[in-house]
Amino acid sequence: MARVKDVSSIEGIRDNQLVGYGIVVGLEGTGDSQQTTFPAQTLAATLLRMGVSVPAASIRVQNLAAVFVAATLPPFARPGTKIDITVSSAGDARSLEGGLLLMTPLYGADGKIYAQAQGPLVVGGYSVGMNGNVKQVNQPNTARVPFGGIVERGVPLELEGRTNFSLLLNDADFRSAEAMAQAINHQLGREAARALDSRRVDLTVKPGEDIPELLAEVESINVPVFPRAKVVVNERTGTVVIGGTVVLQPVSILHGGLEVNVVSDFEVSQPSPFSSGGTTQVVQQTRISTTDKPVNRIELKQGATVDDLVRSLQTIGATARDVISILQAMKAAGALEAEIQVL
Repeated sequence: MARVKDVSSIEGIRDNQLVGYGIVVGLEGTGDSQQTTFPAQTLAATLLRMGVSVPAASIRVQNLAAVFVAATLPPFARPGTKIDITVSSAGDARSLEGGLLLMTPLYGADGKIYAQAQGPLVVGGYSVGMNGNVKQVNQPNTARVPFGGIVERGVPLELEGRTNFSLLLNDADFRSAEAMAQAINHQLGREAARALDSRRVDLTVKPGEDIPELLAEVESINVPVFPRAKVVVNERTGTVVIGGTVVLQPVSILHGGLEVNVVSDFEVSQPSPFSSGGTTQVVQQTRISTTDKPVNRIELKQGATVDDLVRSLQTIGATARDVISILQAMKAAGALEAEIQVL
């Protein structure tokens, strides 16, 4: 069981991403180098707006850095609402520690300004270097400014007057959509919800009904969920996650390997003492060794669970790479009733 708000979202009520470009000043010599030209150009343009005319080519400072600023505009945000922002270096600055972000406009996908960002940076790491020795903790080129953005324009979304809403499931499933509609109708005592497809559930509003109260009640309803049987495999890290709904069929697994090692040694052959015409030669000696590992056997009978499979693989000492190969082979043999997703 899960709440409606945890397995679905309301269509139209969503976040919007914002991005902007600005400069960070006040760095202790850890800013962008002179090879990065656009921070100096940005500083020259900023000074020009303030009545100071300085050619960009004559600017020689290392206490500023060009940065990109990212933020998320939450739904129903109004002008004056404060939001968190993330600042990341766009040049070759070594660290943003101690910097101050100057006023930066944040744009939406439509090119309009929705917020302004400014404030001192909070860096979760540091980088210290001297005489070629460097000590670095975490990532000092990315920082945050808590409540550093102020919304200037909100995304219009009016609830008053709406006659229906659409609930969108996070994972498309016809059974989950139908179960959600039935649970909502049972809680409200009327036919208010109807499943339109595997992801969308339509919710009807009665005339004169309090919409925020209705949505709050609907989002708190507990509904049964029917997740898809899935095995997630990350071959880069060797991580395997097996869902609890995975069904195993009877199968026998033989797993072993043949290890072949080829080793090349180079030996120096020298002529005998006082011999004439002899030369020193480098001779390559190649040795080949093979190790045939014994075959490990696993037998899964009818009704075997994922826990039985994991315990059996641990018993034979299978590594994460072995588990990935075995799962893929089981899927090909029809003994694994699940979707394998490779990251």
